[in-house]
Amino acid sequence: MRGFFLTGALLALVPTGLAQDETPPPPCSGDAFKQFDFWLGDWEVTTPDGNLAGENLITSEENGCLILERWSSVNGGTGQSYNYYNPATEKWRQVWVSQGAMIDYEGGLTESGSMKLEGTITYVANGLQAAFTGEWTPNEDGTVTQYFEQYDAEADQWNPWFTGLYTQKDHDTP
Repeated sequence: MRGFFLTGALLALVPTGLAQDETPPPPCSGDAFKQFDFWLGDWEVTTPDGNLAGENLITSEENGCLILERWSSVNGGTGQSYNYYNPATEKWRQVWVSQGAMIDYEGGLTESGSMKLEGTITYVANGLQAAFTGEWTPNEDGTVTQYFEQYDAEADQWNPWFTGLYTQKDHDTP
Protein backbone atom coordinates (compact mmCIF):
# COMPACT_ATOMS: atom_id res chain seq x y z
CA MET A 1 0.00 0.00 0.00
CA ARG A 2 2.87 2.33 0.83
CA GLY A 3 4.39 1.87 -2.68
CA PHE A 4 1.06 2.77 -4.24
CA PHE A 5 1.01 6.13 -2.47
CA LEU A 6 4.62 6.87 -3.40
CA THR A 7 3.97 6.06 -7.08
CA GLY A 8 0.88 8.26 -7.06
CA ALA A 9 2.84 11.10 -5.48
CA LEU A 10 5.60 10.82 -8.11
CA LEU A 11 3.07 10.76 -10.96
CA ALA A 12 1.58 13.97 -9.61
CA LEU A 13 4.95 15.63 -10.21
CA VAL A 14 5.10 14.69 -13.92
CA PRO A 15 4.10 17.66 -16.12
CA THR A 16 0.78 17.17 -17.85
CA GLY A 17 0.80 16.87 -21.63
CA LEU A 18 4.05 14.92 -21.77
CA ALA A 19 4.23 11.20 -22.37
CA GLN A 20 6.48 9.30 -20.01
CA ASP A 21 9.23 8.92 -22.62
CA GLU A 22 9.14 12.57 -23.79
CA THR A 23 11.51 15.13 -22.35
CA PRO A 24 10.56 18.78 -22.02
CA PRO A 25 12.34 21.26 -24.31
CA PRO A 26 15.45 22.84 -22.80
CA PRO A 27 14.84 26.09 -20.95
CA CYS A 28 15.36 29.30 -22.95
CA SER A 29 14.95 27.53 -26.30
CA GLY A 30 11.95 29.48 -27.59
CA ASP A 31 12.17 32.05 -30.39
CA ALA A 32 12.12 35.03 -28.01
CA PHE A 33 15.37 33.83 -26.40
CA LYS A 34 17.08 33.85 -29.83
CA GLN A 35 16.14 37.43 -30.84
CA PHE A 36 19.53 38.89 -29.86
CA ASP A 37 21.63 36.02 -31.25
CA PHE A 38 22.65 38.18 -34.23
CA TRP A 39 25.03 39.92 -31.79
CA LEU A 40 26.87 36.71 -30.84
CA GLY A 41 30.45 36.49 -32.03
CA ASP A 42 34.04 37.60 -31.68
CA TRP A 43 34.02 41.16 -32.99
CA GLU A 44 36.32 43.98 -33.96
CA VAL A 45 34.57 47.31 -33.34
CA THR A 46 35.32 50.45 -35.35
CA THR A 47 34.05 54.01 -35.14
CA PRO A 48 32.17 55.62 -38.07
CA ASP A 49 35.47 57.06 -39.37
CA GLY A 50 36.99 53.56 -39.51
CA ASN A 51 39.25 53.78 -36.45
CA LEU A 52 39.51 50.73 -34.21
CA ALA A 53 37.54 51.32 -30.99
CA GLY A 54 38.06 47.90 -29.42
CA GLU A 55 37.09 44.25 -29.37
CA ASN A 56 33.97 42.57 -28.06
CA LEU A 57 33.35 38.89 -27.38
CA ILE A 58 29.63 38.08 -27.16
CA THR A 59 28.78 34.51 -26.07
CA SER A 60 25.68 32.48 -25.31
CA GLU A 61 25.83 31.09 -21.77
CA GLU A 62 23.65 29.15 -19.34
CA ASN A 63 22.14 26.92 -22.02
CA GLY A 64 20.94 29.90 -24.08
CA CYS A 65 19.43 31.82 -21.15
CA LEU A 66 22.17 34.48 -21.00
CA ILE A 67 24.22 36.49 -23.48
CA LEU A 68 27.50 37.58 -21.92
CA GLU A 69 29.46 40.53 -23.31
CA ARG A 70 33.17 41.12 -22.67
CA TRP A 71 34.39 44.47 -24.04
CA SER A 72 37.93 45.85 -24.23
CA SER A 73 38.71 49.23 -25.78
CA VAL A 74 41.90 50.28 -27.55
CA ASN A 75 42.72 52.64 -24.68
CA GLY A 76 42.56 49.87 -22.05
CA GLY A 77 39.00 50.24 -20.79
CA THR A 78 36.92 47.15 -20.17
CA GLY A 79 33.32 46.30 -19.40
CA GLN A 80 30.88 43.40 -19.24
CA SER A 81 27.18 42.99 -19.64
CA TYR A 82 24.53 40.39 -18.88
CA ASN A 83 21.74 40.25 -21.45
CA TYR A 84 18.66 38.11 -21.02
CA TYR A 85 15.07 37.72 -22.12
CA ASN A 86 12.60 37.85 -19.25
CA PRO A 87 9.48 35.83 -20.13
CA ALA A 88 7.51 37.49 -17.29
CA THR A 89 7.93 40.98 -18.81
CA GLU A 90 8.47 39.78 -22.40
CA LYS A 91 11.42 42.18 -22.62
CA TRP A 92 15.17 41.94 -23.05
CA ARG A 93 17.29 43.46 -20.31
CA GLN A 94 20.95 44.43 -20.27
CA VAL A 95 22.99 45.27 -17.21
CA TRP A 96 26.37 46.74 -18.19
CA VAL A 97 29.18 47.39 -15.70
CA SER A 98 32.54 49.02 -16.33
CA GLN A 99 35.00 50.97 -14.21
CA GLY A 100 33.36 54.23 -15.28
CA ALA A 101 29.66 53.60 -15.77
CA MET A 102 26.75 51.28 -15.18
CA ILE A 103 23.89 50.94 -17.65
CA ASP A 104 20.59 49.25 -16.89
CA TYR A 105 17.98 49.12 -19.63
CA GLU A 106 15.37 46.95 -21.26
CA GLY A 107 13.32 46.68 -24.43
CA GLY A 108 13.09 44.42 -27.43
CA LEU A 109 13.05 43.98 -31.17
CA THR A 110 11.76 46.84 -33.28
CA GLU A 111 9.67 46.34 -36.41
CA SER A 112 12.82 46.86 -38.49
CA GLY A 113 14.62 44.00 -36.69
CA SER A 114 16.98 46.00 -34.48
CA MET A 115 17.23 45.46 -30.73
CA LYS A 116 16.43 48.68 -28.84
CA LEU A 117 16.83 49.07 -25.10
CA GLU A 118 15.94 52.09 -22.92
CA GLY A 119 16.90 52.89 -19.34
CA THR A 120 19.57 54.78 -17.42
CA ILE A 121 23.31 55.24 -17.26
CA THR A 122 24.96 55.93 -13.90
CA TYR A 123 28.47 57.38 -13.74
CA VAL A 124 30.47 55.70 -10.99
CA ALA A 125 32.70 58.67 -10.05
CA ASN A 126 29.89 61.09 -9.21
CA GLY A 127 26.69 59.01 -9.16
CA LEU A 128 25.05 61.17 -11.85
CA GLN A 129 22.33 59.44 -13.86
CA ALA A 130 20.82 60.12 -17.27
CA ALA A 131 18.29 58.47 -19.54
CA PHE A 132 20.07 56.22 -22.03
CA THR A 133 19.24 54.13 -25.11
CA GLY A 134 21.11 51.46 -27.02
CA GLU A 135 20.25 50.04 -30.41
CA TRP A 136 21.87 47.13 -32.26
CA THR A 137 21.06 46.75 -35.94
CA PRO A 138 22.07 43.66 -37.94
CA ASN A 139 23.30 44.66 -41.40
CA GLU A 140 22.94 42.64 -44.61
CA ASP A 141 26.72 42.09 -44.83
CA GLY A 142 26.83 40.36 -41.40
CA THR A 143 28.08 43.36 -39.49
CA VAL A 144 26.14 44.93 -36.61
CA THR A 145 25.78 48.66 -35.96
CA GLN A 146 25.60 49.69 -32.31
CA TYR A 147 24.26 53.16 -31.52
CA PHE A 148 23.97 54.72 -28.06
CA GLU A 149 22.31 57.99 -27.04
CA GLN A 150 22.23 59.86 -23.74
CA TYR A 151 19.57 62.37 -22.77
CA ASP A 152 20.73 65.86 -21.77
CA ALA A 153 18.00 67.18 -19.44
CA GLU A 154 19.37 70.75 -19.40
CA ALA A 155 19.24 71.01 -23.20
CA ASP A 156 16.16 68.74 -23.42
CA GLN A 157 17.74 66.69 -26.21
CA TRP A 158 19.22 63.30 -27.01
CA ASN A 159 22.93 63.27 -27.89
CA PRO A 160 24.93 60.51 -29.59
CA TRP A 161 27.12 58.71 -27.02
CA PHE A 162 28.82 56.00 -29.10
CA THR A 163 28.47 54.48 -32.55
CA GLY A 164 30.33 51.31 -33.43
CA LEU A 165 30.42 48.95 -36.38
CA TYR A 166 30.88 45.32 -35.35
CA THR A 167 32.76 43.12 -37.83
CA GLN A 168 33.43 39.44 -37.13
CA LYS A 169 37.12 38.74 -36.63
CA ASP A 170 38.74 36.58 -39.27
CA HIS A 171 40.05 33.57 -37.34
CA ASP A 172 41.47 31.94 -40.48
CA THR A 173 44.24 34.54 -40.77
CA PRO A 174 47.50 33.62 -38.94
